[in-house]
Amino acid sequence: MTLRGRVLGVAESYGGGSQSTIAGAVVRSDRILDGLAFSTISHGGSDGTDRIAELVADLGRDDVQATLLAGVAPAWFNLVDVRTLADRTDRPVVAVSFEASSGLEPALREQFSGDALAARLATYERLPERSPVAVNDETLFVRAVGCDDAAAADLVRAQTPEGGRPEPLRLARLAARAADEFGRVVRSEADDGGARDDGSDGNHNQ
Repeated sequence: MTLRGRVLGVAESYGGGSQSTIAGAVVRSDRILDGLAFSTISHGGSDGTDRIAELVADLGRDDVQATLLAGVAPAWFNLVDVRTLADRTDRPVVAVSFEASSGLEPALREQFSGDALAARLATYERLPERSPVAVNDETLFVRAVGCDDAAAADLVRAQTPEGGRPEPLRLARLAARAADEFGRVVRSEADDGGARDDGSDGNHNQ
């Protein structure tokens, strides 16, 4: 199986509070940005799979061939069930991590207990195994559902012209950070009663 065409990269940014911002960046095979979408997921919650599936549905982009995720545990262990996500979006899902790891289970057991731990462990145990992928001078680690490891590796390499971060994930992370920062500015201005530093009301259409 060969994955070509447009790819959706999904990454998050967290700047405090109960929600993390997620961004989806649609990137063409020539690595040109072709669309953006935004949503939020609960920090430390369990809605990651649902919210990402909704973001994909809201995009309405049938031309997207696969979804790339920046890891499987965004927003402080809001684990994404990549098998369920692939089923709901009807396209392959490839989760990419950037560091070698002995696994998430010890951290999950340290941070959670009871039903919260059990639910996360169940999701974690459903994940496919990670496969190392040599990209440029770096090694990435990939979990793939809906395609074989070779196709996932080819996709990651094709979307990584330099360095060690696939372009859809790089752009999604930049977009999520910008959206998160904009949200903080808006909230700050709202808390200040809408006042601006220059004393204006922001209306320059006079």
